[in-house]
Amino acid sequence: MNEPVLTSQDQQLLDLMRERLVSSPLPGLAAQRLMAPPVRGEYSSTPLNARRASVMVLFYPIAERLHLLYIQRTSPKRDRHAGQISFPGGSADPEDKDAAHTALRELEEEVGVPPHAVELIGELSPLYIPVSNFLVLPFVGWVDERPDFIPQESEVARILELPFADFFTPHARKSGPRKIAGGMTLPDTPFWSVREEQIWGATAMMTGELVALLTD
Repeated sequence: MNEPVLTSQDQQLLDLMRERLVSSPLPGLAAQRLMAPPVRGEYSSTPLNARRASVMVLFYPIAERLHLLYIQRTSPKRDRHAGQISFPGGSADPEDKDAAHTALRELEEEVGVPPHAVELIGELSPLYIPVSNFLVLPFVGWVDERPDFIPQESEVARILELPFADFFTPHARKSGPRKIAGGMTLPDTPFWSVREEQIWGATAMMTGELVALLTD
């Protein structure tokens, strides 16, 4: 795949990400925990009955800036993750060859990016999500031009494209109350605030590990 022209800052981020995903130890739970909701609790091991899922942390360029893809999910009734901002992804199917295949399949199903267009450049630490009993494996991918997205109407309410460098600014990490299903409010919950979008929960934890990996 051809490397597009990026700003020097964004090219450095991309190069560093490629290097550290291959050669450096992942920050793991310590970095994930910094963005964890206060009611999440501690899990020293994953339950044996946890379901498997994969997500795709997809990078691509827009106007010489390195962007990161998120989606806002639709809001069906009784869905614990309704309306949340997340990475594209979902549960493993029996036909999937491996966890990476799950992430690529879900990416294509949810936003229309074909697997052959994606270069897998690494993966982050698995993350157990107690509220849904999923063990999620995050894969990091790169596409050398902005994809022509085709959102899956039943799953994706909208697509979010956020400049990755913005996550490293001093005011990107915030904390405050978050409303959840059932009308409850979680106090003092960490979240990312980038371009007026707010990302919290498991997705914020995965993002936090990636930011920590690239932070000296």
